Amino acid sequence: MTITSQHNRQLREIRKLRQRRRWRERSGRFVAEGEDLLVAADAAGWQPVERYCAAGSGLAGVQVDPGLLASASGLGSGTRTLAVYEERWAQRPLGPLCVYLHGVHDPGNVGAVLRSAEAFGASCVALGAGSADPFGPKAVRASMGAVFGVPVAKAADDARALPGRTVALVPGAGLPLHELRSASAGSGGGARADDAGAAITLLIGSERDGLPDAIVARADEVAHIPIKAHSLNAAMAATVALYEATRMAAQ
Repeated sequence: MTITSQHNRQLREIRKLRQRRRWRERSGRFVAEGEDLLVAADAAGWQPVERYCAAGSGLAGVQVDPGLLASASGLGSGTRTLAVYEERWAQRPLGPLCVYLHGVHDPGNVGAVLRSAEAFGASCVALGAGSADPFGPKAVRASMGAVFGVPVAKAADDARALPGRTVALVPGAGLPLHELRSASAGSGGGARADDAGAAITLLIGSERDGLPDAIVARADEVAHIPIKAHSLNAAMAATVALYEATRMAAQ
């Protein structure tokens, strides 16, 4: 049977999940669109609540009139397939390599951080106050499927209870990020980046406001990425920091 009515209950639900964060939070579900994302979900072992496809496309799922499926899609060009999934949240932020985001409002940045976290083998992305929904449509698309592979957790607004040594990234403050390893090794105490199995959490704020002073004050280390321009956006900063953290761990 093919869905041919724009008033279909399932299509209305898809539109609400795409457009309303509160609806996603209430239902605990989200939408992923496009063949690549659904392949990534399958590879990660995520079972959809329901899968939909354009009638005549030859893809698996409930058949939907192509025009109606396009109208339910958030993509400018429409989509041939989409699916609804149950959100998954880790019970707590996980080590040994975690990224904490505070006030990162742009869902595209949150999704891009997830993509970088997957690329560098991070164990978790933790979302603090004011950060965008990782299961929102823009974040899911920007993650390029990493939302299905990287655990996400909600973190306390004060960034307490994060795993391992916390490193706050603050433009122009503290040591250059690449010098943290040698400085910690010579400090004679505390967790060190070169300790076998040592956990670390990278603390990253928004491009405009950065991290709150209270969170910076509680961090074990403060560091900056040495750049010539004023700032990097959150996703770029996270990518550089993840590279540096994995490089230090490999030495």
